[in-house]
Amino acid sequence: MAIKDRKERDKLDRRKLIIKSATKLFLEQGYEKTSIRSIADDIEYSPATIYLYFKEKDEIFYEIHEQGFRLLNKVFIDQGHIADPFERLVSLGRLYLAFGLENPDYYDLMFIMRAPLTEIKCNSKWIVGDDSYGYLLDTVQDCLKHQLLPAGDPDIVAMTIWAYAHGLVSLNIRERLQSLSADVTGKDHLMQSMEYFLNSMKV
Repeated sequence: MAIKDRKERDKLDRRKLIIKSATKLFLEQGYEKTSIRSIADDIEYSPATIYLYFKEKDEIFYEIHEQGFRLLNKVFIDQGHIADPFERLVSLGRLYLAFGLENPDYYDLMFIMRAPLTEIKCNSKWIVGDDSYGYLLDTVQDCLKHQLLPAGDPDIVAMTIWAYAHGLVSLNIRERLQSLSADVTGKDHLMQSMEYFLNSMKV
């Protein structure tokens, strides 16, 4: 392997290690209590080394979001072949729930943890985040066009559906359903709840 190639690989490995450490510390300590120094200490680097790769911790947090949304988009993109808009909507709902339940750490960082997200605000367009919402919005618009959902503003309808799915995932991964019977808190029952909600909207 050429020296240049090895150096590039080493840089990529260090970047991955920084992101892995930051993810762990964000989850354990929260965003505010995690610092560049604490990340550096965790992986036995100097803070100066971290700054070679990221200008601030919010840039690391943004990168974690990017990775999470790329994973979600990879799941969503395969649903375009479903011709019936409502069936596609149900499929997206199930996939969203599955993503959140199977990737609770990513989901917590992407949608629950309180953090400024200044990196996102600095960009006029957030491509991977917009793409995820776009899959839902496009499907909702198709449902409205074919009169499969009650007439309404597509963004409002899409936000309503997203909020319901988010509520199910959030209650589950934050262990707020423990007081309920185990018979109604399993993955299958959460999926059934999502489908019941969508079917209740169907015209």
